[in-house]
Amino acid sequence: MEDVEIPEWCRDVRRVAVLTGAGISTDSGVPDYRGPDGVWTRDPKLTDAFTRDRFMADPQVRARFWRTYLGHAAWRAEPNAAHHALAELDRAGIAVRILTQNVDGLHQMTGIAARKVLELHGSMRSVVCTGCGARSEARATLDRVAAGEPDPGCRECGGILQLAVVLFGQYLDPETLDNAKRIAAASQLMLAVGSSLLVEPAASLCRLAVGAGARLVIVNRDPTPYDGLADEVVREPIGSALPRITAALTAAARATR
Repeated sequence: MEDVEIPEWCRDVRRVAVLTGAGISTDSGVPDYRGPDGVWTRDPKLTDAFTRDRFMADPQVRARFWRTYLGHAAWRAEPNAAHHALAELDRAGIAVRILTQNVDGLHQMTGIAARKVLELHGSMRSVVCTGCGARSEARATLDRVAAGEPDPGCRECGGILQLAVVLFGQYLDPETLDNAKRIAAASQLMLAVGSSLLVEPAASLCRLAVGAGARLVIVNRDPTPYDGLADEVVREPIGSALPRITAALTAAARATR
């Protein structure tokens, strides 16, 4: 193996928390939200379909929501080099926990244990009934949409179905958020990858980690509100930057064994 440059912030790191946002999945063909070609940038009115009150009140809003997810790029996507780099870091023996704002499920497709991935904003691969709470695989509901049901109801109680994602106006699951806070506070290094760090409370996990003594490295195309807290800010493409960073962490760990 060729020599790997090891930055000072990589040394003596055994516990890594990784906060990932939409930017980590763009190389897989999944668009981000706020970038030049982002989902909200292209169609600002689409946020109506992702606002909880509007979703619950208007069948036409729900129909648009389901149409949007029926053709979502994530159904065709595969993990990219950045996703695989995190899985390789985990396999190298470093304690990695992924706190993802993404709902696409690509981290788990690398083979990393599901228990090591906290989906802060839920998952598009499951459906939940807003009435009785019944859960099911999203694919079955989307098949109903494709077959001509614009707003499929719950098979159990007839209630309104929603993908198991956090909409605007919804709170994060308290248990998931508490677990994320514990992981951030216990980390020695927090990597924030592909996130604008504009959405709270997920973004504030960076401040929590730094306050508990962790180093912070931000890998993102654009500036974030947390850049001033970071030990290093990386503006390189995520698909090349993250494998380089994980290789350095692995090399540093091996050098001290």
